[in-house]
Amino acid sequence: MSNLSVAKFGGTSVANHAAMTACAKIVIADPNTRVVVLSASAGVTNLLVALANGCDAAERAKLIAEVRQIQENILNELQDASQVREKIEAILKTIEALAEAASLATSTALTDELICQGEMMSTLIFVQVLKELNKNATWVDVRTVVATNSNFGKAAPNDEQTQKNSDNVLKPLIDRGELVITQGFIGRDPQGKTTTLGRGGSDYSAALLAEVLHAKDVLIWTDVAGIYTTDPRIVPAAKRIDTMSFAEAAEMATFGAKVLHPATLLPAVRSNIPVYVGSSKAPQDGGTWVTRDPQPRPTFRAIALRRDQTLVTLSSLSMLHAQGFLANVFGILAKHKISVDTITTSEVSVALTLDKTGSASSGANMLSAELLAELSEVSSVKVDTGLSLVALVGNDLHITAGVAKQIFDTLEPYNVRMISYGASTNNICMLVQSAQADDIVRVLHKKLFE
Repeated sequence: MSNLSVAKFGGTSVANHAAMTACAKIVIADPNTRVVVLSASAGVTNLLVALANGCDAAERAKLIAEVRQIQENILNELQDASQVREKIEAILKTIEALAEAASLATSTALTDELICQGEMMSTLIFVQVLKELNKNATWVDVRTVVATNSNFGKAAPNDEQTQKNSDNVLKPLIDRGELVITQGFIGRDPQGKTTTLGRGGSDYSAALLAEVLHAKDVLIWTDVAGIYTTDPRIVPAAKRIDTMSFAEAAEMATFGAKVLHPATLLPAVRSNIPVYVGSSKAPQDGGTWVTRDPQPRPTFRAIALRRDQTLVTLSSLSMLHAQGFLANVFGILAKHKISVDTITTSEVSVALTLDKTGSASSGANMLSAELLAELSEVSSVKVDTGLSLVALVGNDLHITAGVAKQIFDTLEPYNVRMISYGASTNNICMLVQSAQADDIVRVLHKKLFE
């Protein structure tokens, strides 16, 4: 199975009939693509999340009508929608029932069951789109393959069970030469309940399936032709990166580049599976290959930007020459299920930014009154918002002479609130005022890449 590719198409790539047809043609053109992982059509997941949060009957009817309309727009352009329309109708009825249940009482398990329905619909329709292009495909419910724990909303896969399921479900289909269409983002816990892998988890699903199938690569088809030196919307002169390392791509994803989901790379890194990022709208434009050891490895590879950061500064004279202060602080944060992103310390204070992994959470929301009260017992607490994190991604940054001068000469006119430098060979992070963040990205890009 060494020639097998797993392809993943994101929400914008399957947003409407024309987009789905373009994706279907990419699949048909590459005989190595044997497993296709789809997201829900663009906009559907957000509508389902709103329903899962619980709402009144009028709002519910409005949201369900919007979900229905997105599917209807695609169904109406099929040559023969009769068979698939029945299946979509059944799913819409399920959505109505689950949304009504959510209006009475919400739960993370109910949320996962509800929001997975978007992927169910997009994959069923995609099979029909392929059929109308004379390509037969087999629809597979990915929950029969991807086994996870019961951490609803951000489930962790059980690799051993997933491998067994793949050998039983996917391998026989692939051995028979069939093309498999399945869902991203979704799994099933030991009790048979639907779980999700967190937002962006469709990339993760594709990499997991590639790993259990010993695929030669993972093809991530999105709405941009690869990974760029920075966001082209901020810097029109940004250049596409032809090849980059897993470590560089993980840093970029972690620090805000939305092209790849950070967790995607875990199965790929583990099993050394190259990942390709290309545009489903313009496949001929090429893309970016992410591999273990690409050459050359420049000092500066890219600039990533993560907005809406919260800085917490904790100060206490009892830190001076004391032991256990940081352990105490981290214990309090762990108790409130908060992980720290970047950190700097001095003799009597520690400044840290919070890791916002949940798609809807903001740093301010994470700082509950209970958490602030507990932190206030051990130190004075200052919270700053309106900040953004600029991350310079590259190689051997901590041992290359002149790096700091290049950066800080360029940033002379700006205030840098916090710097994290030396902990990683692959990044230098700077916390800056959000109002200046885009300008800082522009001047750094001009200095380092243009």
